[in-house]
Amino acid sequence: MIRLICTLVAVLMPLKALAIEIQEVTSPGGITAWLVEEDSIPFTALDIRFSGGANEEPLNQRGVTYLMMGLLEEGSADLDSQGFAEAAETLAARMSFDANNDSVSVGISFLTENRDASIALLRDALTDPTFDQAAVERVRDQVLAGLAAAARDPQEIASKTFAGLSFPGHPYGMPLEGTPETVSGLTIADLRAAHARALTRDQVQVGVTGDITAEELGPLLDTLLGGLPATGDEPAPMVKTMLDGGVTVMDFPSPQSVVLFGQDGIAFEDPDYFAAFVLNHILGGSGFASRLMTEVREKRGLTYGIGTYLAPRDLTNQILGQFSSSNDKAAEAIEIVRTVWKEVSEGGVTQEQLDAAKTYLTGAYPLRFDGNSRIASILVGMQATGLPIDYIIDRNDKIDAVTLEDVRRVAARILKPEALHFVVVGQPEGLTTGSF
Repeated sequence: MIRLICTLVAVLMPLKALAIEIQEVTSPGGITAWLVEEDSIPFTALDIRFSGGANEEPLNQRGVTYLMMGLLEEGSADLDSQGFAEAAETLAARMSFDANNDSVSVGISFLTENRDASIALLRDALTDPTFDQAAVERVRDQVLAGLAAAARDPQEIASKTFAGLSFPGHPYGMPLEGTPETVSGLTIADLRAAHARALTRDQVQVGVTGDITAEELGPLLDTLLGGLPATGDEPAPMVKTMLDGGVTVMDFPSPQSVVLFGQDGIAFEDPDYFAAFVLNHILGGSGFASRLMTEVREKRGLTYGIGTYLAPRDLTNQILGQFSSSNDKAAEAIEIVRTVWKEVSEGGVTQEQLDAAKTYLTGAYPLRFDGNSRIASILVGMQATGLPIDYIIDRNDKIDAVTLEDVRRVAARILKPEALHFVVVGQPEGLTTGSF
């Protein structure tokens, strides 16, 4: 396993000190992966991502991709659910299957001595899932139970409401897990269609870290993924946020209000993205030094915590944030957020704040590389966002290159206090649904 040297992190030495060498490997069958070799422990991790995800499913089948991915470890080839679990346990192989709107992902980690058998087990799960009726009904019931619990969770209600207002009539605007109606209507034929649509070789990115060479990895990729369909559907089109500034209040019996807020954001490939990334850290990033944390919590005690983040997606982009506040303080807290948003948009960032943000962002970056699985995931994320293979070496230089002029210019460009929309779930005093 790749180990970071704490003293290097402590003195914030350049990321080059990590000495992570990424190789691009192409299999005989044409499948590409990024590899970091690390043979100090006989252990390897693969992270596999297929672009497209749940965005490509029909709205009347919302949740089919999520349910399908949840069934891949519930039986494949000649193994039922229990047999698959026992085989994975015997091999000490850890597998994960996940879905989101923009992609589906598969992870596996295994011991070198069990490499071939572990890959064969995962191959069967990916290429020959059984979708046994009993397993389908059991996992469907779990999804329906989760949806019922989410309907009583104020955080989930806020998220669902905000998404629905932002993207009506689009998969982004509906819960990834589906609705009770759509999930109940899904058939095995729907699941098989979702499987063929979501897992195709033309949509795949692979990251690998551990005890395996480039020569060994190439044939392994063909063994694992070569049996999948070559091509899938055309990418879904871009979508615009249909959300204006204002407040939406969802009545919920609770002494606190959950508040989710946001506006249009910025694409990752935008030349100003890194300036926006630094700007967001100053505005509402992690820790206690952000402007929103200072004004809303430290000075006024209106919340325990507040944060914002850039949310660049494949088909759209937003800046999102959230906090919770007592019902009698929620309106005041919202007004402070809008005030800070306006101040920062009008150039209210200092050199001291910029320097502190860059020190934190560059110093924290090496801490992400703390294990084979994490590194494999980073490699896949780099590929999915179109980053060059040497990005991890240059990333901190891009942060350091951001100037105060850059931050102020980008703040004026993207921060629009009049466009902020707040979804409030609770019984906030003095707040009703409507425009500002």
